Amino acid sequence: MDPDAILLILISAAVHPFREFWLKGNSDPQSMTLAVVSVFTLLAGVHATATGLELASALSVWPLVIVSAASVVAFYWFLLRTLAHGDLSIYYPITRSSPLFVVIVGPLFLGHSYSAPLLAGVALVLVGAFFLQYESGARLFSQPVTFGMAVMTMSLQGITTLADAEAMAFVEPSAFLFAVYLLITPCLAVLFAVTRPRSLSVSSHLFGGWRRQSLRFLLAGTTCYLSYYLLLVVLQLGTSVAAASAMRQVSIPLSVIMGGLFLGEARMIGRLGWSFVLAAGVALIILFH
Repeated sequence: MDPDAILLILISAAVHPFREFWLKGNSDPQSMTLAVVSVFTLLAGVHATATGLELASALSVWPLVIVSAASVVAFYWFLLRTLAHGDLSIYYPITRSSPLFVVIVGPLFLGHSYSAPLLAGVALVLVGAFFLQYESGARLFSQPVTFGMAVMTMSLQGITTLADAEAMAFVEPSAFLFAVYLLITPCLAVLFAVTRPRSLSVSSHLFGGWRRQSLRFLLAGTTCYLSYYLLLVVLQLGTSVAAASAMRQVSIPLSVIMGGLFLGEARMIGRLGWSFVLAAGVALIILFH
């Protein structure tokens, strides 16, 4: 794998957990989600314009724009439902297991093929990622509806990654992301407004969090954009979707460390042990990609 691609993936992975870190336990999760996608849209537009890209160039892949936007809207909906009804330690590893979806769908529908060592690396990454946050005694299937929503979240993230990877052969990342998130932002706003608690006004529900947490909202959107933009650059360099998605799972041990240091979460030693399993998977992916 190209050293530049490895570096970009690792930076993307290091930045990625901040969205979940700020969303975790947030009193305005839908308001924050809308802020994330709004900032994402603004940054993509400014970035594309500043680098001289034609924003309309993304129209050349408009079917992929629609698929990506629809899957992201559904992804956020199922993610928020999953986190609202299920324990993070049980369901977060499932929602972050999109490499599994990519590896299954790629050969079946897209003609992709992967070597056995690379597949073994993906498997180690997924096993390590799961047990990093799995708590002994937790009953995974005790909430079948929540489990189903977590699987849907994972699958939708995989669909987004596959669609975006296909688009990178024809359009620059920032122009594509601007077009996609220009659709996502109003769609989420309408969805959240329609499903809001009737005791809250639309403006209060969608934008009230900005007054209380403006810096956190801004940082969440900025880090989210940076993380995903770097992933698309890596895909544009020719890195396989499975390899790039699996390597981004490095973000999970980083989130464990953040949780232990800043949120007082337990089981640090055991979780760091599983992070070595994940690191071994990443090493296999790098060596045999």
